[in-house]
Amino acid sequence: MEPEVRPPRETAIGRRVFLGLATFGTAGVIFGSQIQGWLERNVGPILAKDPTGLLQLLPIGNFRIYSVTTDLPDRSRAQYRLTVKGLVEREIVLTFDELQAMPRTRLVRDFQCVTGWRVPEVEWAGVRLADVLDRAGVQTEARAVRFVSFDGAYSESLTLPQARRSDVIVAYEMEHAPLSREHGGPARLYVAPMYGYKSCKWLDTIELTRSVEPGYWEQRGYSVDGWVGHSNHRDDERTS
Repeated sequence: MEPEVRPPRETAIGRRVFLGLATFGTAGVIFGSQIQGWLERNVGPILAKDPTGLLQLLPIGNFRIYSVTTDLPDRSRAQYRLTVKGLVEREIVLTFDELQAMPRTRLVRDFQCVTGWRVPEVEWAGVRLADVLDRAGVQTEARAVRFVSFDGAYSESLTLPQARRSDVIVAYEMEHAPLSREHGGPARLYVAPMYGYKSCKWLDTIELTRSVEPGYWEQRGYSVDGWVGHSNHRDDERTS
């Protein structure tokens, strides 16, 4: 059963504060990840509802950051565990250190939200999802992969061929820094060629399934296949 998502408490934000944050946001575009990290640590999170009722942080740096629950979940690297289960040869539970010890990959890609905004040339680092799946062993009847967030509400799914792409990773760094709480840390899914809603933040569980199970937003009308495609002309595979 999907947990109830209660309406978030709104935060009263004055016009001067909003304009000040907007100025900082512009500075984030100009000066990059350093000022964005400072803003996240010292200014955010400031929570408000957008017109759809979605909990949203006001723009900080280059990104708009959303949550479908009443707060942003928090888990340290020491506390972090990633479970891989379902149609696998062996269920595994990875600590953050074990995840980080796996072969590392790096991606430089645009991050595009389905609502229209985009952050160009974001650098991500982590582990290819295919390597995580291989570590557990995929049973022959598995056709899809389901992802569950430790926020208690969010889920997403990919077909198995989509999940095995080299530009689909479990990310733990962004722009040469540890992945922050606001961006889904300690680790999140990052699906480079799809819209941001496919990249499950605060990744807790990976489950191999017989078919694609619609995720949080697909149950609310979004496309199950969230390809960006030619809308940002970035579906190439620059990896290292």
